[in-house]
Amino acid sequence: MRCLLFLSLLLLLASCTTQRYYIVRHAEKAATAPGTAMTSSDPPLTDAGKKRAEDLKEVLKTKKIGYIFSTNTVRTRETAEPTRAYFGLTTETYAPMPDEAFISRLKALKKNALIVGHSNTVDDIVNKLSGNNYLTDLPETEYNHLFIVSKKGRKWKFESLYYGQ
Repeated sequence: MRCLLFLSLLLLLASCTTQRYYIVRHAEKAATAPGTAMTSSDPPLTDAGKKRAEDLKEVLKTKKIGYIFSTNTVRTRETAEPTRAYFGLTTETYAPMPDEAFISRLKALKKNALIVGHSNTVDDIVNKLSGNNYLTDLPETEYNHLFIVSKKGRKWKFESLYYGQ
């Protein structure tokens, strides 16, 4: 009987935990990198973008991030870097157009995650994770959104916040 009660309590506690996904578009990018052979298709962050990446780290410091995902571009990796370094994690890369396998991987996580994407993919991640159509593609000029998709038990919640200067 005690064993059954203990197992019931464990299941109750497990269902009470909240899984959070922090989803952002990369920070401000340079049009080109002066003095380098880098093309404009993979630019680094501007100084303002580097500041925003630091601001993101400050916002997430207390959020117990356990995973960080980024596409394999300079701007997304640089956006994730301050948070990655703070938590001592590795950044896992994902395909620029997130597929169902990636979404399933995210849903299976047991820790909070930061996902850094692009103006035309952040909405796909938010909508596929939550099962709702909360977003459309972000405007090309907006870098300050922090989207939070939370799951507690079977309930999904969506929040849209702003961060940085």
